Amino acid sequence: MKNILIVDDEFSIRKTLGLLLKAEGFQVFEAGTIADALKYFDAQLIDLLITDLRLGEGTGIDLLQSLQSNGQATESIIMTAYGSIESAVDAMRLGAYDYLTKPINPDELLLRVHKVLERKALKEEVARLHKVLDEREQLKSIVAVSPAMLRILEIVEHIRQRSLPVLITGETGAGKEVIAQAIHASSDRAGKPFVAINCCTLPEDLLDSELFGHLKGSYTGATDNREGLFQQADGGTLFLDEIGDISARLQAKLLRVLQEGEVRPVGSDATVKVDVRIITATNRDLEQMVARNEFRSDLLFRMNVLPIHLPSLRERREDILPLVWHFIHLQRQQLGRDDLGLSAAAEDKLLRYDWPGNVRQVRNIIERSFALFSGPVLDAHEIMIASPRLPAAEIIEETALALEVVEARHIRAVLAAHENNQVTAARILGISRSTLRRKLSQMK
Repeated sequence: MKNILIVDDEFSIRKTLGLLLKAEGFQVFEAGTIADALKYFDAQLIDLLITDLRLGEGTGIDLLQSLQSNGQATESIIMTAYGSIESAVDAMRLGAYDYLTKPINPDELLLRVHKVLERKALKEEVARLHKVLDEREQLKSIVAVSPAMLRILEIVEHIRQRSLPVLITGETGAGKEVIAQAIHASSDRAGKPFVAINCCTLPEDLLDSELFGHLKGSYTGATDNREGLFQQADGGTLFLDEIGDISARLQAKLLRVLQEGEVRPVGSDATVKVDVRIITATNRDLEQMVARNEFRSDLLFRMNVLPIHLPSLRERREDILPLVWHFIHLQRQQLGRDDLGLSAAAEDKLLRYDWPGNVRQVRNIIERSFALFSGPVLDAHEIMIASPRLPAAEIIEETALALEVVEARHIRAVLAAHENNQVTAARILGISRSTLRRKLSQMK
């Protein structure tokens, strides 16, 4: 049972609201002054404070400030007359969840109360998960509430002592590298290097040299012998992102590493033994690529010993707000500001968005929004999402379309909104420019 404290200097209002909330199953307490209200906070846990803005000798803002200074801040709703809405907004800046104008509409009050308590429960769950993840050092960077992500964490736990290859599939920005780091950090290889590379960022020859190393003079510009990433990761883990983008020749060389545990530097006739756990990732359908003779079936077989599919953020919407608050927590740490937060409308806007750039886009938008607006509590119009969610009338039509069609529409909309600037569009979408170029070529 949740505890709600009603603070109002009018007895009739306290009693009316109290009866309404008691009928909903809440434990209700009443206070007519700030001093009486503070006594309740000293005596027990209050889940929600509902306070009038004007309280005779003080204000609801004074009460919020007292609670904040005493470290007793709680979720709160301000009640106000129409002429005092500006002051109510000031109260929201102090952490109040929302405000209601008098006379109070019972249905509206109950709606706000349930929403704020749901938000409080969600924040508590995020805090609980942070504690659990802090205790499990190897998984502390992963925020997971949805059943799908919790299942993935279970898989990571089960395979952590296995050095078999892992293939992580999922959309760009979904957090594939985070999962790869968790697998490495929870394994007996944790004390050894974790080396990562995005395979689509380099031309074939440079990627060959980067992965396998080269001898001095093996090609123009090779002025020294150089160890490749496989040798640098010896004893640890090598994470190969966007593995679906490597050439047929490099696929053959990678297959040899998986089969024989050895690499051959560019320009060398000798092989070098390496002990490396290989984790690969892609946002492409490798089985379809095999069917089109674009990817080796024997390599896919070797890579896909332990498969993990990471669902998109829109498929695990329970994780959206926990991720949002996780990145706000990081902003608080980086900026030294514990007062940063979001209004209810801002949360709703973020929750309704479809996140084509997934977790990476969440972080980008939170960082950009707090960089452009001083806050401390951002409202919906201050959340810098480049392209608004489709109107409700269009959502039904969109659900009947293939995912690639919806993605193509969104990419074109973001490009159009930014004068076809691919660098800006890629940053907003949460993907690399090379990935954007590839997607554009597939859309033609």
